[in-house]
Amino acid sequence: MKVKTIDPAPFGPVVLAWTGGGDGPMLVQALLTTDARSASRRAAELYPDASEVSCHEIDEVAARIAAFLDGADVEFALDLLALDRCGPFHQRVLRATHNIVQGHVATYGGIAAHLDRPGGARAVGNAMATNPFPLMIPCHRVIRADLTVGSYGGGVDMKRALLAQEGVVPDARGKVSEAQVSYRSR
Repeated sequence: MKVKTIDPAPFGPVVLAWTGGGDGPMLVQALLTTDARSASRRAAELYPDASEVSCHEIDEVAARIAAFLDGADVEFALDLLALDRCGPFHQRVLRATHNIVQGHVATYGGIAAHLDRPGGARAVGNAMATNPFPLMIPCHRVIRADLTVGSYGGGVDMKRALLAQEGVVPDARGKVSEAQVSYRSR
């Protein structure tokens, strides 16, 4: 395993864990800094034998993440993400989430309905909680059915800040505008 640290990032370091082989590099996980631990510490715990190294493709992803965190409108391709490490339903949730454009959000139930799994909001929530590629697969754009922001792996402050820089600002009651919801269960 190899790691690439993006530091300084506005919310603390972001660490990309990746492998490289004959087919080129594949991202295995993107680790965000949380209130409890920095991404660097988490990477050291998860991948104690990893070396800090990079290549052109990983440097490009790191630069795109840095630009995104600085407020740029950046889209991420899925081709370098090791989605095959996730189960089939998890992959479907991640792909649906990847399609939520900046400035919009989706509800957990809305994604479930979009995937023909009505009543599957909790399963979507579990998939989001274990999203190995936050930022590249924008799980910060997934909100609760009552249109409140909900939680996030990088912390609710980071989720609110990311949404705000994308133009999604909850009202005084803490709710996102209906007009900004892409997938929503009715």
